[in-house]
Amino acid sequence: MNIFNFDNLLVMACQQAQVQRLLLVFATAELPEDATPLQRIEFEQGAGGALVPAMCVDKVASEVIDFASIKREATQFAISWKVLFASSLSGLGNQPPSDDQVQAALQRMVDAIKLGAFANMLAFDELGHTISLAQK
Repeated sequence: MNIFNFDNLLVMACQQAQVQRLLLVFATAELPEDATPLQRIEFEQGAGGALVPAMCVDKVASEVIDFASIKREATQFAISWKVLFASSLSGLGNQPPSDDQVQAALQRMVDAIKLGAFANMLAFDELGHTISLAQK
């Protein structure tokens, strides 16, 4: 199954034999201090910028209804996010991963996003569609 949107990811995660914990990092776009004049213009037009992790969430996949519910939940925190990065962590048997495992994996995601290393994550836009991001 190809993943074209967040709901595809959710279906796939729920079909796995092991309990899946979805790891989600909402990122905002900020203009770097050393931006060129062209980068400033592009940013003002809604393009470009540096992705900065703003909020982390983990959910057992079977407890998530759909992308709309995740988006509504994020809205409650008044974060103006541009990209949702997602990954998953498998449990063992019928047990989800431990909180310590989840926190460590989320921290690795945050660190990777700060470095512009997106290879091990899926990225979604504000409509829940997958997007491709250039690697640094």
